[in-house]
Amino acid sequence: MNPQPPAPTCVRHPNRPTGLACTRCGRPSCAECLRPAAVGQHCVDCLRQDQRSARPVRTVAGAPAGRVSAPLITYALIVINVVIYLITAAQAGSLTENQYSALFFDWVLYAPVVAQGEWWRVLGSGFLHYGPLHLLLNMFALYIVGRDAELVLGPLRYLAVYLVSLLGGAAGVMVFAQNNPTAGASGAVYGLFGAITVILIRLRRNPNSMLILIGINVFISFSLPGISLWGHLGGLAAGTAAALGILFLPGWLQVKSQEAARLTGWVAVAAVAIAALSAIAGSAAILAV
Repeated sequence: MNPQPPAPTCVRHPNRPTGLACTRCGRPSCAECLRPAAVGQHCVDCLRQDQRSARPVRTVAGAPAGRVSAPLITYALIVINVVIYLITAAQAGSLTENQYSALFFDWVLYAPVVAQGEWWRVLGSGFLHYGPLHLLLNMFALYIVGRDAELVLGPLRYLAVYLVSLLGGAAGVMVFAQNNPTAGASGAVYGLFGAITVILIRLRRNPNSMLILIGINVFISFSLPGISLWGHLGGLAAGTAAALGILFLPGWLQVKSQEAARLTGWVAVAAVAIAALSAIAGSAAILAV
């Protein structure tokens, strides 16, 4: 029987095993060294970090652990989605049948039209929603998971994971659901589900709650008509792969510096984006024949 690995210990109290960690920097910390924050819990070292220090505290993703934990990118994405929804509703003259608007018609993801050269639909469709309930569910999920993901990954990496997840969702639709017009931020949200799961594992926290949530949502996607299963699965795969590249690939490759670790993470995200775009382009080329 293999021995259990030793429990992590508090960085300030090495004699205290702990299952807790700082949400900002990801370092193991005991309850005495953690303080409640607007999102998660922060260690006293992060709270006392001198902004003039030459070596600022960083999160496990290599992002600077700033003093302000407001997830501005998450809020901005929510605002953009809501504004675009309101535009479609105004054009259609209806809050519940906004899919009949000109903008919705021009941006909805439909593989045969993308094959004709309308590539803007690949990303534009991710900001459209079929009615207020669809918008509310996606924005609520984005608010819940996006805040913590942004705090750990940092704004730029977080935005990259979000957009790559949108591409992954679009790739899933282009390859496996070519005849179904698709819209919504669900692919990106599923990508963040995967990213949060990877973050929890990286912080040595139990990921079971996220795995159960993902399982339930995938089951619903299988069971109910009108839900883009392949968009969800494509986004989940892309977001998970991007987060693995940011948080684990530098360690697997045993890079020697923080700069090399950040570069490795960005290369991994770019590779996922290229893979998704290649799948979209391949499907579009087949349809165009």
